[in-house]
Amino acid sequence: MKAIFGRKVSDLTELKELTEQAIKSGQRGQNYCVIKEVLLEDDEFQYFTNDFFNDQAWITKEDGGVNEQREVRCIRVINQDTGEKVLVNNEGYTYPRYTAIETLVVSE
Repeated sequence: MKAIFGRKVSDLTELKELTEQAIKSGQRGQNYCVIKEVLLEDDEFQYFTNDFFNDQAWITKEDGGVNEQREVRCIRVINQDTGEKVLVNNEGYTYPRYTAIETLVVSE
């Protein structure tokens, strides 16, 4: 699976715009693997996606990074009401340093 990760993206609206631009410019994305899933109610998901710079209690410094297969290790955050998904690679921080939209997976 591949996804296009944005670095230090402020919110979901910006992430969607950057992802669409990246796809139009031919970017293919990075391989990733999901290390854990977080299920949020709609209001929690909206709070999370309105400001990606907020620290999140469900992100630990051990999450994220890259595994031996060069896949991005990420957290899948799911809106339990809509099914919308955001991938998070925190790279050792407690906020979503890199984010991607899982529904916009880019194939080779």
